[in-house]
Amino acid sequence: MDDRTTSADAALSALIDRLHRRGRPRVWSIVVTMFGDLVLPRGGRTALSLLQEVAGRIGIEPGALRTAMSRLAADGWVEREKQGRNSFYRLAEGGRHAFDLATRRIYAGAPPSWNGSWTVLISPTEVGEREVAEAAALGFVRASGRAFLRPETEGAAPVAGSFPQMLVVHGTGAEHPETILSFWPSSEIASAYRAFISALSPLAAALAEGDTLPGLDAIAARTLLIHEWRRIVLRDPGLPAELLPGDWPGETARALAGRIYGALSASSEDWLDERGLPRPQKRTARFAPQSSR
Repeated sequence: MDDRTTSADAALSALIDRLHRRGRPRVWSIVVTMFGDLVLPRGGRTALSLLQEVAGRIGIEPGALRTAMSRLAADGWVEREKQGRNSFYRLAEGGRHAFDLATRRIYAGAPPSWNGSWTVLISPTEVGEREVAEAAALGFVRASGRAFLRPETEGAAPVAGSFPQMLVVHGTGAEHPETILSFWPSSEIASAYRAFISALSPLAAALAEGDTLPGLDAIAARTLLIHEWRRIVLRDPGLPAELLPGDWPGETARALAGRIYGALSASSEDWLDERGLPRPQKRTARFAPQSSR
C-alpha cells in the first residue's frame, strides 16, 4: 500500500473515530443520511444487508442498526418488506416530502438568490417548540417571541397554508437588512462550518493528490461527509449571500464538500451498481453552481 492510499485510509479512519468520539452515534439519523444520499436516487428501496455493510464499515453494530430501523418504521419514515429470509426497506410516501425539501438545501451549489422581499409570521399567542421547528424548517428565523422572518429566495418552500394560526405578512425593503444576523446563532453555525472544514480537509487533500478509495470505503466516506454536512446545513437558515457576513465560512465548506463528493462519486456509484440498486434514470448534479439569470 503506497503513501497516498495510506493517507486516504487514515483520513477515513479519522472521520470514523470522530463520529464515535462525540458519543454514541444517532444511528437513525445516519440511516436517514444513507436513504437520502444513496437509496432515494435509486428508487427508494434497499436490502437491509446493504445498510448493514455501510453501517458496519463506520463502526455501527448490527443490533444498533436494527433498533434504528424499527424506530424509523414506527415513526412512518420507512416500510419493511420481507422476501423469503431477506428484509428490504422502502422510504414511505409520508417521508418523501421532507426528503425533497432537505435534498434541495443539502446539495445546493450556492446560497439562494434573494429577490429583495420578506415574509413575516406573527403569532397571536405564545409559540411552542413544534411551531418553532416548523418555521425553521421553512427557513424562518425567530425575530422575537412571537415573530419569524424570512428573506424570500429562489426555490424557497411555499408558505401558503402552512401557518393558519399566524398572521402572514409579505413585503419589500428594509433599512438595515444586515441586522438579521442578530436573530440567529451565526457564530454557532460558523463554528460548525469551520470544524467541518478542519475535519474533512485531510480527505480532500488525499483525493486531490490522486488517491482513491475502494467501493465500500468510498461509500463510507461519502456517508460521513453528507451526514456531517447535513447536520450543519439543515440548522443553517440558508440566508442569501447579500445578508451574510464577509468572513462567512459556509461557502468554503460547501466547496470542500462538493470536491470530496465528486471525487468519491465514481467508486461509490459503482459499488451501488454491484449491490443491485437500480441506476437513476436521470442523475441530478449535486453541489453544482446555480445558473445565473
